[in-house]
Amino acid sequence: MQKYFDAYRIDHVLGFFRIWEIPMPQESGLLGQFSPALPLTIPDIEAWGIPFHEELFLEDHKKKGYYHPKISGHLTEFYYSLPDYEKRIFWNLRSDFFFKRHNQFWYEEAMKKMPKLIDATRMLVCAEDLGMVPECVPWVMNQLKILSLEIQSMPKDQNRRFGKLTRYPYRSVCTFSSHDMPTLRMWWEEDWGRTQVYYNTMLHKSDAAPHPLPGWLAKDIIYRQFSSQSMLAIMSIQDLMAINENIRLADESAERINIPANPKHYWRYRMHINIEDLMQHDEFNNELKSTIKATGR
Repeated sequence: MQKYFDAYRIDHVLGFFRIWEIPMPQESGLLGQFSPALPLTIPDIEAWGIPFHEELFLEDHKKKGYYHPKISGHLTEFYYSLPDYEKRIFWNLRSDFFFKRHNQFWYEEAMKKMPKLIDATRMLVCAEDLGMVPECVPWVMNQLKILSLEIQSMPKDQNRRFGKLTRYPYRSVCTFSSHDMPTLRMWWEEDWGRTQVYYNTMLHKSDAAPHPLPGWLAKDIIYRQFSSQSMLAIMSIQDLMAINENIRLADESAERINIPANPKHYWRYRMHINIEDLMQHDEFNNELKSTIKATGR
């Protein structure tokens, strides 16, 4: 493949660290558990200062007497019935289990596999590192010099609503949407309250956010993405064409590539204009060229 490409992308790199298993006969993903994992015993749980509540834990499906915190345990009616101090302790236990307890263990799991993949080629490696990202993931990616994926609407910092473009690591890929997400124009219409916050705090506008997303504002958003600290800024063709209202699709919902939760909606997007015609669209090309040149891309 390196004869034809300079870089490749690892989808869902967290799978090299651990996977999410849903044991039979369960059908709900909320009743799954990480594998491999270091489950807890009842004494381990009680050592945190709370009694063992089976409503908040799942027994490991391979090791009897060992337990995982339920991924959604903090959202159950039982959790809300607990005293505040028990809620706080369970939340801390849950956070430690999913984000800290396994760091060295999962680091070693990833390092059994990933160096062989990275060393197989001289291509630049990018990885989709979104989701519940434990601390060990950046350890491995930094050690192996893998580019992370940065999406402003899915910040790595759980305390932020949107990612801060000026804080993106250099060794990263910046984009606004992936094949499994709504495009920029679709995202803009999904939640008007969220859009308004983004418009005010990220774009620094004081008036009401316009709907649907106008081309001039899409260009502003793309400009800011290109201005990020990331080594690479790669936008989908749908998001690039959003800057020109004469060339983009009239119906933004037709831009969606894939909806993972819908088995009947997969990879259905087809570009509505061929490359030869797109090359002749001077207005769009000049807008895109000026944005690339102004941001130093």
